[in-house]
Amino acid sequence: MSEEGFVEGQSMMWEYRWADFHNDRLPALAADLVSRKVDLIITATGFSPALAAKNATSTIPIIFTNVADPVGFGLVAGLARPGGNLTGFSDLNVELIPKRLELLCELVPTAAVIAQLTGPNIAAVAEQTQEAARAKDIKLVVLRATTETEIDAAFEQLHADALLVQATPFLFSRRDQLVSLAEQHAVPAIYFSRSFVVGGGLISYGPDLDVLNRQAGIYAGKILKGANPADLPVQQPTTFKLVVNVKTAKALGLTIPPSILARADEVIE
Repeated sequence: MSEEGFVEGQSMMWEYRWADFHNDRLPALAADLVSRKVDLIITATGFSPALAAKNATSTIPIIFTNVADPVGFGLVAGLARPGGNLTGFSDLNVELIPKRLELLCELVPTAAVIAQLTGPNIAAVAEQTQEAARAKDIKLVVLRATTETEIDAAFEQLHADALLVQATPFLFSRRDQLVSLAEQHAVPAIYFSRSFVVGGGLISYGPDLDVLNRQAGIYAGKILKGANPADLPVQQPTTFKLVVNVKTAKALGLTIPPSILARADEVIE
């Protein structure tokens, strides 16, 4: 299945619309699915597609993935019993911010200023990061980017010892640009997905998305066999991956501490 396509088989449709679709197009895309009278919609890459699908139908089952706070965002009534026609999988990426900051400080112990690159709806994210930074006596600078141009501008004004890239669908869709700019500006950066590190990024820590996607497939099978999404609990990840790129570290003049190498699930040479 291609990243921007869908597979239609029998009476089921899986919908994966990635972040390079503007949010203002999501309602039309969701309405199009509803008009096709599909039996199930699966949304990827966070809150906005899930909300668009929820607003488009209260009857077609919806499985969402990679939503940081599905209860706080109003997608479901609760994790144990979501109610309504939605269920799915949280990625805990906001809760993982302190851990990523800790890893970044361990990797760059001299860092006094750390920048965080994030997107829209940054209030909760910024607060979580500020608290973690204050605990380590580190100055935090928050930069926002929702377009390619804004990413370029963020790096131009980046005056920090290290960079934390927050998990957003848009930033995930700009992996190559982010990794390239981090290399050009020689800034150590931590990401939320292994794919950044495979592409030349320095380090990542986050949930195992392959596991979450397989679980979404299992939920799809259950719903298509008659299960009610209201009775399927929203699940949170239990498997996380720490991935480091030794080659990138050497290019930055960094030595990856043995403590990180010992905990790494994957070391890219």
